[in-house]
Amino acid sequence: MTEATPRLATYPLARERAFDPPDELARRRAEAPIQRMTYADGHEGWLVTGYAEARAILADNRFSTRPELLHSPIPQRSEFRSEPLTPGFFIRMDAPAHTRYRRLLTGQFTVRRMKQLEPRIQEITESRLDAMEREGAPADLVESFALPIPSLVICELLGVPYEDRGKFQHDSAVLLDLSSSIEEVRAAVQDLYSYLHGLVLAKAKEPADDILSGLVAGGELTHEEIGGVGLLLLIAGHETTANMLGLGTFALLTNPDQLAVVRDDPAAVENAVEELLRYLSIVHIGPTRTALEDVEVGGCLIRAGEAVTLSVAAANRDPERFEGGDTLDVTRPAHGHLSFGHGIHQCLGQQLARIEMRIAYPALLRRFPNLRLAVPAHEVPMRSNMAIYGVHRLPVLW
Repeated sequence: MTEATPRLATYPLARERAFDPPDELARRRAEAPIQRMTYADGHEGWLVTGYAEARAILADNRFSTRPELLHSPIPQRSEFRSEPLTPGFFIRMDAPAHTRYRRLLTGQFTVRRMKQLEPRIQEITESRLDAMEREGAPADLVESFALPIPSLVICELLGVPYEDRGKFQHDSAVLLDLSSSIEEVRAAVQDLYSYLHGLVLAKAKEPADDILSGLVAGGELTHEEIGGVGLLLLIAGHETTANMLGLGTFALLTNPDQLAVVRDDPAAVENAVEELLRYLSIVHIGPTRTALEDVEVGGCLIRAGEAVTLSVAAANRDPERFEGGDTLDVTRPAHGHLSFGHGIHQCLGQQLARIEMRIAYPALLRRFPNLRLAVPAHEVPMRSNMAIYGVHRLPVLW
């Protein structure tokens, strides 16, 4: 590999357009899908923007996700490497520790189990639409629709009181805000973990029909570990889908031909959701891995100890895998995208997220066929400062 342009100094975050990843990532991908990048602490690692290379690394257990081995690709999170791991926060563990938690939870998120939830998700969706209709336009779609639906669903699944959403939504926002200091992040983690740990202790005395109670009854995890599992599932379960619903609706409103397909053709919705996941790729940074031994990927030798940051957004636009990938086309076969990851860390709740989106997008567009932005598109505030991309607010009329 040759370096035709200067080595990238940390990961680019600035987006030139609302729905596209930073242009710098596309330029780097066209030059070389894997190339050297300097990390925030001066570490010389790698940036991966090609689909095949990113997928290969995600599937390779010779790359670790353990935080003590990682380097931050951005200055804002360069201090976080030394933070102690919360018990049960298995997304930051390698096999076999990761496998132990994953095995206990996989049965809770199977396709069959998630399909059983469809009637309840439809009920929740309709109730939110009824509330929007009663309260009238204009409305912030994030506050009225995109955030409540996944929050209500994950609360019911885990057994978390929805009345406490102010606490966990606030703490989640602090955790994902790239401008938060390490002290603020530490306090938010502790606050949310203490809340969930307390909830686990309460369920040990009075169990209910929910995931946290099931884990307590199973007896394989300590209460501290279950608190950490709950922390991970609660954040992932509402933040990602909420931002897909908000940003996805924004993308459809600015692409009326694509919106019409989602609204009018029920058979097209399943694929349309996959295309929105691919096109929007809301993971703003990473993931980052560290090689446990020398590994060759895409003709490059990654040495043991070197960090590798993948751009899911750039990989999902790779023309070698998705022809014309910079265009939103909800009729395009979009399977195989990396928006839920790949390999052993692939998103546990992906089937739940898919069902929520397959129900919510068409229900919204059919209830309000004249749905439109209440402000010019360039005035919609984007989550450019958050680890999960999306819109802070989406003002709409109908």
